[in-house]
Amino acid sequence: MALTVSRRRLLTASALVGSAVLLPALPRRALAASATESQTPVRLTVERRVLEVKGKAATMFGIRQPNGTAGLVLDPGQRFRVDLANRAGEDTIIHWHGQTPPYVQDGVVDVNRPAIRDGASASYDYAARPGTHWMHSHLGLQEQRLMAAPLIVRTDEDLRADEQEVVILLHDFTFRDPADLLAGLTGGAMAMEHGAMGHGGMNAGTMDHSAMGHGAAKAAPPVGHSMSGHAMAGHSMPGMDMNDVEYDAYLANDRTLDDPEVLRVERGGRVRLRLINGATSTAFHIDLGALTGQVIAVDGSPVQPVTGNRFGMAMGQRLDIRLTLPAEGGAFPILALREGAAERTGIILATAGAAVGKLSGLSMAASGALDLALERSLTAVTSLAARPADLTGRVRLTGSMTPYAWSLDDRAFGTHAPSRVSPGQRVVLTFENASDMSHPMHLHGHHFQVVAIDGRPFAGAVRDTVLVPVNGTVTVAFDADNPGRWPLHCHNLLHMATGMMTELVYDGYA
Repeated sequence: MALTVSRRRLLTASALVGSAVLLPALPRRALAASATESQTPVRLTVERRVLEVKGKAATMFGIRQPNGTAGLVLDPGQRFRVDLANRAGEDTIIHWHGQTPPYVQDGVVDVNRPAIRDGASASYDYAARPGTHWMHSHLGLQEQRLMAAPLIVRTDEDLRADEQEVVILLHDFTFRDPADLLAGLTGGAMAMEHGAMGHGGMNAGTMDHSAMGHGAAKAAPPVGHSMSGHAMAGHSMPGMDMNDVEYDAYLANDRTLDDPEVLRVERGGRVRLRLINGATSTAFHIDLGALTGQVIAVDGSPVQPVTGNRFGMAMGQRLDIRLTLPAEGGAFPILALREGAAERTGIILATAGAAVGKLSGLSMAASGALDLALERSLTAVTSLAARPADLTGRVRLTGSMTPYAWSLDDRAFGTHAPSRVSPGQRVVLTFENASDMSHPMHLHGHHFQVVAIDGRPFAGAVRDTVLVPVNGTVTVAFDADNPGRWPLHCHNLLHMATGMMTELVYDGYA
């Protein structure tokens, strides 16, 4: 990725309609003093746990409070003040996905930030960013072993709303050791490294996995649906790959549809779904079934409501969907359909006395590919302030399934060329997908606004993770207001592990 100084007004006033500065400057000290100095830190522990999936026990990771609650919910104005204890039996680091903390608190290992040793602890204190976010390991392949949990930061408006909150964390699950799973894809020609950036940067080699049975799904025929995120003309092709791995199960809040979570809701009540795609390499279509919902936020940032009953979610993304339940009540499955396949998972919302029927973990037919139908319809409630771009860049998404090696601009992480920015600059990046798979691109430490798709400008959503379809381009803009060394990577863990990552580095950082 190369950034070019530019005074061209790539972000026109018509594309950026807001006037407020989107991302205010945050304190830069690792442990900033605050008006809530007396706030007692929340204790989180990374630990091992036994999870039963389809009648079989498996040892996984968890991130829990002392009372057993997974993850963290913060009230309006509450700082992210956390003491994190590592009891996982191995080194780890936890990334606060969606938060924009000072660089040293981001939860990534690099030359300036060590991992948390087993038995040790680390403390965090910064101003929390509101919205639906999550936390997950950024070391090796620990995320595949469910080292993840929700991170919800409520606003005053959330507390005033007369609605029930339902958090749904999605995962893809394997009984296999993730290292063996990756070795099956790469033919064993790669070895994990836990050094720079600490998230499994790898050295690409020659490999053949044609007989590995990884189950790469090809594009299914398009299925039309309003705001569905299904395949659309130009983004679903016969040679397009959609899935790297055939997983053993797909989980919603740690459960399959063989034994789904059933949540009690009120007749005629309003529900806010906070959906988090924590899967390592699986995108989903969210299917509301008989219900119609409104997407009101993506990646924790409010958007103008978009109505529908089927929405696409790439890895790392979040959707807030508002539902109004029928006055007569009933049981209402909220399903996550695996992209390009028939597998599904989900939960059930049920009013008192409603009959809850048995649901299959397989749909009648395979779903289509995710596209940008939803993305094109999203409009940020608060856009970036209109101003010309200081730096522009183009990032090519490169790599292949055979050999299984992924990169950015044909450079695997470790051989990458970090891009330099200065504080205060407006940066515009265009992601160009030159591979045969879609990729969700995630930037740490910042939220960006989607300002163009396939060269067509618009005032899109504010996000931290955006899907870039095969043969497509997505342009994003952000203000460089959080100095540090920030990873920019594909949020398919297996793609990142084989090299699909680079860095955005501020002046003054080695």
